[in-house]
Formats: sequence, structure tokens, C-alpha cells
Amino acid sequence: MSVSVRALTLGVATCALTASAALAEPSQELIAAAKAEGQLTTIALPHNWCGYGEVIQGFKDKYGITVNELDPNAGSADELEAIKANKGNTGPQAPDVIDVGLSFGPQAMAEGLIQPYKVSTWDSIPADAKDPDGHWYGDYYGVLAFAVNKDIFPEAPKSFADLLDPAYANSVALPGDPRTGNSTIMTVYAAGLSEQPAAKGADALNAGVAYMKALKESGNLVPVDGNAQNFAQGTTPIYFDWDYNLLAMRDAANGNPEVEVVVPSDAVLAGVYVQAISAYAPHPNAAKLWMEYLYSDEGQLGWLKGYCHPIRFDDMMARGVIPQDLLDKLPPVPAGTTVFPTLDEQTAAKATVAEVWAKEMGVQ
Repeated sequence: MSVSVRALTLGVATCALTASAALAEPSQELIAAAKAEGQLTTIALPHNWCGYGEVIQGFKDKYGITVNELDPNAGSADELEAIKANKGNTGPQAPDVIDVGLSFGPQAMAEGLIQPYKVSTWDSIPADAKDPDGHWYGDYYGVLAFAVNKDIFPEAPKSFADLLDPAYANSVALPGDPRTGNSTIMTVYAAGLSEQPAAKGADALNAGVAYMKALKESGNLVPVDGNAQNFAQGTTPIYFDWDYNLLAMRDAANGNPEVEVVVPSDAVLAGVYVQAISAYAPHPNAAKLWMEYLYSDEGQLGWLKGYCHPIRFDDMMARGVIPQDLLDKLPPVPAGTTVFPTLDEQTAAKATVAEVWAKEMGVQ
């Protein structure tokens, strides 16, 4: 899959889907079957990620189905491992659905870990953001950014280049390990673009690793995961993540500390996440109903409230169903500057980081 800038650019696009199809509802048979199962098991869905807390509650309120939430802080690789580890398990540790970085969808399909299902709004999902047979499909995307604790740094840095300044000693953090987490792989990739704007795939990743190595050797990169708690305490006063996570953290902080969210001026990179249903889902009908909810207008607006750009954004804009106040809350990104790495480029980056990260960064 190649996620094009054209297909995912914020704005009105021509859409072949009719309004009646876009507003299709799941069948009563599916709703009844899902309610009979009575439960859905999710994994890796922090409530402050993309507005998932409200989305999960909306699903429960609408259908009366219990949601069993596993390890909200797991990474994409962890989600696939959870499916593998529970192939014969129908208990509460077996996830029904996953939400993973773009490159992990095809990997899960190749390993036979997910099953196909096409939601009723299928036609409004861009063709280059989904497996044509319905094994996985894009759900939302964000832009790579970093948060700055303004209590510590009143004048926020604006770029990757700025972060190499000695003024930011022991201050900059990644959200995790790039070998297991999509957001961290993309952080390293974006760093590579700041050094070599025309680089792609493995070349961009290698340039990013070189940047991170330099950041570490300068004493600016801290060996602690960036998160809201470490940020507020000053342990990681600057840390990378998707813009929607950082904006949600900013809102939750409510000025204590003051937070500035910065999209680096020297590398604007977008990342697409995808949904899929486990091939071994203990609650397959609840999983399908969950997908129907996520890809309905209601579910898509739930993500938008959490600062994520829903995958059906263009269709919903064309039909005029997105409230202006939600549009006004999205962070400004200069038109034409955003890079959407293709699936092949992300796959190459993923293979490269597994090979070089430990050696270059001196970690296990």
C-alpha cells in the first residue's frame, strides 16, 4: 500500500461514495450476535490516545457490550505477539482486535494472524489505505511532533536541528524503543528526513539513527521513555510522539505545566495506523461490530475529537458532517510539506532499525 498525500490531505475531495452508503448501519443480525457474545477484548488503547476513552465509552453505551482492555501501553509488535500467544485461548487475555502501525498490518496478514472483514463504509476508505480483501484498513493518522515543558524551557525549540543545542542537555526523550513501537520508528525516520529531506526507507532510517546517536553523544537524549508523568516531573521535558497524543496530554495538564506542541519545521511526517480483527478472536461478532462503530461517522468524529485525522475525513468533509469547532482545533501544518512514507518505505525502515539500532546506540 502507498498512502498518498493526495488521498490523505485535509480538505474536500471527490468521493465516489453516496451519502446513503456512508451512513449505512450494521445489520441487526450482527448486533444481536455481538450482544450474545457480550464482550470485546482490545489491546494497546490508552484512553488519552486519539480520544479512545470516549470512543470506547461510546461503543459500550450504544451496544451494551463489555470492553475488556488489555495492556494500554503495549506497542504494535506486542499486539501481534499477544495474538500469537493466545491462538488456542478463548479467555480474557486473547485480543479480538488490534490497532497497529501501518507496516504491522501486512505483517500480521502474512503471518495469518488476522481475518478479513469489510465495514459498511468500506468504499469511503481510500483504496491506498486498506488491504483490498479487508484484512486491515487505515483508521486515522497524525503528524510527528514534540512537546516542550515551558516551565523549564520558556522559549521552545522549533526543529530537530535546535534539539542538538547544549541548552537541551538531559532533556530530550523518545516515546519508547523503535524496534517495537511504531511512533518511535517514525520519530527516528523523521529525524532522518531533517538531515536528508529526499531520503526514503532504509536511507531515511539510517540518517535518523545517525541523528539520534549524535543527540545521545551530545548528552541531550535521555535513556528514559517520554510520557506525561516524566514530562511533568521534568525528567523528560521534551519528548516526541504523535501530535494527537501530545495535544491530549497538554489539555490534561491544564497549564500545570504549560505545554507547547511543536511540529518540527525541518521534517513534517505523518503516520497512518490500521485496524484488524484477530484470526483467533474469541468474540468475532463483537469485533466486527466494533469495526462498524469505529468507521461510522460517529466513531470517526470520536477520533477527530481526540485530535486525530480520521481516515474517512475527505468523505465526511464532502458531506459536510464535520463540525467547524473540531476543524479549528487541529494544529496548523503548512500545505504540501507533509511526508507520508509508503508501506514499502516503512517496511524497509522497520527492517533496518532492527538491524542497526542496538549496534549504533549501544543498547540491548
